Amino acid sequence: MALSPQADSRHKLLFWLLGGEMTAAPSAPPLDALAPLRLPLGLRLTAEQFAAVCEANREAVLELDATGQIIQMTPTGGDTGARNGELLFQLKAFVGGIGGWQVFDSSTGFRLPDGSVLSPDASLVRLERWRALSPEQQRSFPPLCPDLVVELASPSDQGLRGLTALRAKLASYQANGAQLGWLLIPAEQAVEVWPAQGTAQRLEGATRLDGGALLPGLQLDLTAIWQV
Repeated sequence: MALSPQADSRHKLLFWLLGGEMTAAPSAPPLDALAPLRLPLGLRLTAEQFAAVCEANREAVLELDATGQIIQMTPTGGDTGARNGELLFQLKAFVGGIGGWQVFDSSTGFRLPDGSVLSPDASLVRLERWRALSPEQQRSFPPLCPDLVVELASPSDQGLRGLTALRAKLASYQANGAQLGWLLIPAEQAVEVWPAQGTAQRLEGATRLDGGALLPGLQLDLTAIWQV
């Protein structure tokens, strides 16, 4: 019995992920024809295979850890989304005034040196680093670690947006070359500042956040983010 075009495409994708003799990932079927993709337990993917999975499942929110395992994220709640919007607005306003930086939102996945593909809630990359990438690299997961990474925590320490998981992400960014990381914790009105090396510093009752030597002149208005 012949497979439908949609089922055949999913079959080819899974065959390719499992190491079948295909030279390229199959083209993705229309989004409305895709059923949820089920992957074998313990499957490890390369960054190229992960890109094919993301292309075939554009509605999914996915990351890839350094071991090659897929991390399935969930959409943020409204309050976190609004805070992220305020964060991006402030970063873009600052960069617009000084130039020299490229701003990225939470939908951008970066291919880190350890092979993982992670998506900070907000990030900045020096413009010369961004422009040094080829057009193909810019269209795909940029193969670099951002200079600044920012993550917004959920109200509880549970799940992929909880403090434990986000601290692990910040440690990964740090190990892969990030110059500065900020973990914003709205429920506690606190910030963890992750330097390029060393231990994170916690700031209690923070209302403003200084960009330091990396971003001199940046004063992030945390009150506007906390009060969303």
